Amino acid sequence: KDIQFSRSYYYNKLEFLRFDSNLGRYVGYTELGVKNAERLNKDTSRIAAMKAQREAYCLNNVGIDYQTV
Repeated sequence: KDIQFSRSYYYNKLEFLRFDSNLGRYVGYTELGVKNAERLNKDTSRIAAMKAQREAYCLNNVGIDYQTV
């Protein structure tokens, strides 16, 4: 529950869009980012794929990190 997967998108060193697994949706930070977030949040298959990244990437690697400690 404490693990979060996020994917950020930048243009000219400015973050304009982010997927947050805790929210389960894309969040826009600029005018362009808000428009893209609205479009991407309607695509349920893309949202499901991004949520699956938390299990595939984060949870898998946490087990490795705790074994080495």
